[in-house]
This record gives sequence, structure tokens and C-alpha cells, in this order.
Amino acid sequence: MIYVNLSIFVGLLYALLYMERQHKAFTTRVFVALGLGVVFGLFMQYVTKDAISATMIWVNAVANIYVRLLKMMVIPLVMVSVISALVNMEVSSKLGKITGRVLLMLVGTAMIAALVGALVTVSFGLDATQITAGEAETSRGESLAGKLSSVEGVAPLVATIVDIVPTNIFEDMTGARSASTISTVVFSALIGISVIGIRKKHPESAAAFTKGVEVVKDVVMRLVTIILRLTPYGILALITKFIASSNWEAIQNMIMFVLASYVALIIMFLIHLLILASRGINPVTYVKKAWPVFVFAFSSRTSMGTLPLTVDAQINKMGVSEGVANLSAGFGTSIGQNGCAGVYPAMLAVMIAPAVGLNPLSIGFLVPLIIIIAISSFGIAGVGGGATNAALVVLSAMGLPVELAGLLISVEPLIDMGRTALNVSDAIVAGLVTAKSVGELNMNVYNEPMAQLTTEQAL
Repeated sequence: MIYVNLSIFVGLLYALLYMERQHKAFTTRVFVALGLGVVFGLFMQYVTKDAISATMIWVNAVANIYVRLLKMMVIPLVMVSVISALVNMEVSSKLGKITGRVLLMLVGTAMIAALVGALVTVSFGLDATQITAGEAETSRGESLAGKLSSVEGVAPLVATIVDIVPTNIFEDMTGARSASTISTVVFSALIGISVIGIRKKHPESAAAFTKGVEVVKDVVMRLVTIILRLTPYGILALITKFIASSNWEAIQNMIMFVLASYVALIIMFLIHLLILASRGINPVTYVKKAWPVFVFAFSSRTSMGTLPLTVDAQINKMGVSEGVANLSAGFGTSIGQNGCAGVYPAMLAVMIAPAVGLNPLSIGFLVPLIIIIAISSFGIAGVGGGATNAALVVLSAMGLPVELAGLLISVEPLIDMGRTALNVSDAIVAGLVTAKSVGELNMNVYNEPMAQLTTEQAL
């Protein structure tokens, strides 16, 4: 049966290639890839189940290659884009204002997300004491308890701020730390500021450096475009992998938590749309132009890997200036993540509170919870496991047993898909709102219909 599965998989990849050669819209190809992945995954679950493991070797190869290509571009893209944006920024004094407003949006929405998660959990009547722990859940809980010591130092805000200042930029260029992306943004911003500072005394050097950065940027952006055009193939493989390898029986046993999680995520997404509408930014246009980015974030479960798409959508489809787009996307991978650092830890805390005799609706519980989530949302890496680290920090700070978080291991991947999409939405909304407030948003580009975008813009 493995040959049947592989033949189908290759055929689906070729179908997407044929659509590309027929110049079908990028968004259409993304949706088709999503649908084909779901159907193919279900086919393997119920028809060729015995051949899933062998087939997944090849499906994983396609998925992992695409995600690795995207991650490969994160650091070069952030560096050249931030430096280029700053040296070309007409008013360099905007940098502090832009940074402050991006951070305010990211952390502010994380606090709202925490409140939403808490209220939805109470509304659904979820209680950790109602969940039966199996062998896998018990093992996961013990593992989380042992892991607590490695993340206890993440929470203090001062320590986190110190950590984002790089000591070895070459180490951070390898992505060695959870704060590597933000540290690269900081370093790149300092380089840009330094170039601005030498323009009067050494105009030739500043001009030569700026020209060199623009050349490198052109090459990097072209490479990013080439990689992004592979998105439908990556989504096909990622969705197939998820559908075919998920334990649906375990998910059915936790269906109420899954439903509550997605209700909270959807409510928070609607709040994002309300925020945009309140700033005079059409939320319907936002959804249309950001949807392919959400689909990939949902499929891949990595905010970090989605960063090139997040930046591209803001600049080319929404008219956000390069400086704002890169700062919001870069900071958004590790700060204020609404799904992983906001909704999820709040839901766990509220579920666990009754088990230790606490009232999750009391002011004495909710206010400290929201404040702790706001502080701990700094430095949560936008990769797999980020939500777990956020939960460990919040639960330990609230004096709640972290072992109970292991009860959700069976549904973690399914929930993480929605959380990641919300994280990415938060970063883009922060970019749009900030750009609008400082005059860095081109509304003509934002309002331009998708059908009129150039081939390169639409991928």
C-alpha cells in the first residue's frame, strides 16, 4: 500500500505544479493544497493505515524541507530588511515611537487574550479534575515538572530585556537562543542607527554601505520570493502529516477543551478585526490578504517559520513600511503571542485553579494571572514547545501544579495549529495599527484588490 500512497502523493504534488503553470492564483493553490492534504490524510487514516509510517518518511521530507528553507531565510531577511528600512527612513526619530507602539500592541493584546481564555474556560465549565490521566499524560506531567527549573528564569521582565541584547551576534544568527530573532532585530537596528550617525562626517562610507545593503536585500528578497512560491507544496505535506498521524480517538475524549480553545481563539481573532476597524483599516481586506499566511501558520505550527510570509504580506499586500513590518514580525515571534502566551496559559490556569481550591473568577486570581501573562509573554519562542514553556512559567508563578498541563498532550498539536495562526495575526495587526498611527501605511496598496496585485506580489 505504500506505493499507492506515494503515487497519490506525487500525483497531488504534480497537480499543484500544473495549477501553478496554468497561472492559478496563489491563494487558490493554497486552499486547494489544504483540501487535498485533508482528504489524503483521511484516506491514509481509514484506507491505507498500515502504510502510514512508511509514507510519512517521504511526506515529512517535503514538509521539513520547506519549513527549513523558511527558517533559513529568517535571520538574513530580518537583518537586511531592518537595516535597509532604518537607513532609508526619512525621520529616524520614528524608530523609538514605532518600537514602543509595536510592543504596546503585542503585550496589550496578550493581556486581552488572557482574559478571553479565562472567561471562555469558565463558560465551558472546564476543570482539570474531570480529565482522566492515562500513561502518556502521566509521563508528560512528570516531564513538565522536571522541565520547570529550566524555564523558571524566563518570567522576570528585567532578565528577559537583558537577554535580548546580544553578546555574540554570530551565535544569534544561528538561532541558538529563544531570543535570537529579537537580538538580531536589536543588532540590525543599532547598525542602521550607526549608519545614520556617520552620514555627516563620512557621507561616502554611509552611501557605500547603504548601496551594499540594498544590493544584498534585492538578492535576499528574490530568494524569499522563490521559497514562498513553494508554499502550496509545503502546506499539502504539513496538513497530510497532521491528519494522517493524529490520534482522533484521544482527541474525541478531549473534544470540549478543543472546542473551548478554538472558541477563545476565534473570539480573540474577532477582537483583532475590531481593533483594525477602530483604526479605519478594513478587516475584510485584512482577512483576504493575510489568509494564505494564516493557512501556513496553521499547518506548520511555527510563528518563526512563518516570519518571511508575515513580512511579505505586510509590505507587498498591505502597504506597511519595511521598518514597521520587520519590527512587528520580528518582535511578534517572541513577544505577546496571543495564542501561545495569552489564551493557552490562561485556560490551563483557570482549569487547574479549582483543583487546588481557588476561585478562577475572583479578582485576586484574575488580575495577577493577566499581569503574569503579560510579563511572561516576553521571550516565548515562536517554535514548537513555546506554549508549553509559557504555561510552565505562568502556572509556577501562580503557585499551581504544572503536572496537570500534561493531561492535554493528546490534543496539543491540534490546538497549537490555531494558536500559531492567532500569534501571526497578532504580529500583523500590531504592524498595521502601528504603521497607520505613524504614517507608515500606504492605504492605496492596502485597499488594492488581490486580483490587481502583480505576479510577484501575489506569488
